Amino acid sequence: MESGAGKHWTEEEVKALLSVWSEKNIRKQLHGTLRNKGIFIYIAKRLQELGVCRDWKQCRAKYKNLKYEYRTVKYAHNSGDVTKTMKFFHDLDAILRYEPVTQLAAEENGRCSATETRLNTSPTTDSAQ
Repeated sequence: MESGAGKHWTEEEVKALLSVWSEKNIRKQLHGTLRNKGIFIYIAKRLQELGVCRDWKQCRAKYKNLKYEYRTVKYAHNSGDVTKTMKFFHDLDAILRYEPVTQLAAEENGRCSATETRLNTSPTTDSAQ
């Protein structure tokens, strides 16, 4: 972790991050957005209002780490290994459960392409990316 190395997130800080992350508009903006610096700047400001002083890079790194750990535990559970756990699994499950899953679809010529089911897509948003 580049910024904030050596400074661990407290349980209260993680709970605050999860509460901001669980908001519908934040979830929608984070899903499928590659250039998300602005979203994490907003999240860092919201966390400051809640008394958590973290910069946007720290928020982004924690978001990515939590998401990775969640998916690792979820995969283990789906494979039958229920011994693998994490502290905020149920909170993350409630947040990430509704994300559209990217699936590989076989095309006619035998190649595979990633397809994604997205809700509320507008032509202006897709062409801007």
